[in-house]
Amino acid sequence: MSVFRIEYDVEADGRVIATIDALRGCMIYGVDVAEARRKIVALALAVVAELIEHGEWDGDPLPIVSFVEGA
Repeated sequence: MSVFRIEYDVEADGRVIATIDALRGCMIYGVDVAEARRKIVALALAVVAELIEHGEWDGDPLPIVSFVEGA
């Protein structure tokens, strides 16, 4: 099972940045935490799918993906 930690940071203008450090390039902006979470999960799934498709996934052949939220 692959567990990816989502980290959130709130900008001065109120926008929320969500990142998953374990997946290179996984960072998005949202207007609030709920939007940021939806977008980062969708992006992470797309990144994992691309890695699998191109033979670059180093985990299980068919990964079970889980997300946990950090600070």
